[in-house]
Amino acid sequence: MVRDGSAGAVARWVEVHRLAVAGREPAVARDVGYRVAGVWLRRSRFADVAAVATATLTLGPDAGSFYALGWAQSATGQPRQALANCEQALHRFREAGDRGSEAATLSNIGLVYDGLGDRQQALAYYRQALPIRREVGNRAGEANTLNNIGLVYDGLGDRQQALAYYQQALPIQREVGHRAGESNTLNNIGAVYDRLGDRQQALAYFQQALPITREVGDRAGEANTLHNIGHVYDGLGDRQQALAYYQQALPTLREVGNRAGEATTLNNIGFVYHGLGDRQQALAYYQQALPIRREVGDRAGEAVTLTNIGGVHEGLGDRQRALDYYQQALPITREVGDRASEATTLNNIGSVHSRLGDRQQALTYYQQALPIRQEVGDRAGEATTRYNIAMIHRAERNLDQAAGELEIVVDLDRQIGNPDLESDTAMLEQVRQERVRDQSDLIT
Repeated sequence: MVRDGSAGAVARWVEVHRLAVAGREPAVARDVGYRVAGVWLRRSRFADVAAVATATLTLGPDAGSFYALGWAQSATGQPRQALANCEQALHRFREAGDRGSEAATLSNIGLVYDGLGDRQQALAYYRQALPIRREVGNRAGEANTLNNIGLVYDGLGDRQQALAYYQQALPIQREVGHRAGESNTLNNIGAVYDRLGDRQQALAYFQQALPITREVGDRAGEANTLHNIGHVYDGLGDRQQALAYYQQALPTLREVGNRAGEATTLNNIGFVYHGLGDRQQALAYYQQALPIRREVGDRAGEAVTLTNIGGVHEGLGDRQRALDYYQQALPITREVGDRASEATTLNNIGSVHSRLGDRQQALTYYQQALPIRQEVGDRAGEATTRYNIAMIHRAERNLDQAAGELEIVVDLDRQIGNPDLESDTAMLEQVRQERVRDQSDLIT
């Protein structure tokens, strides 16, 4: 048995595994290989896990090796291969009556489907896993599955439901001393607050998570947390700080083979450069991200990057090309049920129509985006869309409606600490002055 996680202990057992495979001793190879994989999975050594599991499988089918290989493939952006191996593991665990491993495999299959954007299928697997984990008394596994259900609801845009599941998971992880799981859930809670526009609260959770990921040697979790902190700083308008965190995350994501995470970070570095006005650099990063997102089957991420490429073309004045990218993105957001991204894309299509001079068409798209942004609790996005609606009303000289929208925008800015507060307040005052002048003209 691997009694500790020290490099020396693991190295000795890796050698035992190599000799067992060479000597065609499947019982020893399976036992030692499964235990070593358990240590390496916690340390994000996914390529090494895949190599050990593949070597063990040369001695014949084995549930534990299929499980470890599926987990490693899922973590490195190979979802279809991961599903095939997890299904093999599931079949064998059920045949053996191993309920605990059955639940763990069901949970992992759910995670793969979530990554593929099939969130209803993910929920179906998690809901099979959860009662089994409770039945066998696996509190850490129960917390893991609660956390994963929260992730699905977050992906569906139901942030409050996501928080409810995360907040069930967190005390269990602390109770059982599962530090890696605790950091993961802290990260996920932070991500919800980030999406809700409460960036200081998000930062507080991420900064709790980061030292735990380092303490437990979770390189993949560390990279994810660095990325998330970068995302918060970008939202706060501190783009240089955002870049610094993203550029710490990127090599670690490559080191652990997390292709999906690599694509997300490339996309977000592109977003920072776009915000800095360097559109060609932004485009270069987006065009690195897009093929990886397609390669790993990340449909939701593909839609985000298509939308971002559209934004660059819009900024460069190529509005038809921008519309083309937005219109590729919109049906994907609906297909995967990503309501937050659907609202962003609708808002962006409205923006193009506004610049093309078709204000009524623009207003139609903004009015589709607004209730979705309210539904998902995206206060920063709601402020953006309301500002855009206000500018349409202003152009049409409906200044009462414009001022009304801008008053809500300024209130939202204050709630979330939006860096646009000053400029939005100035625009509200300008519209109020225009309204006074228009009323004076009517009187005279």
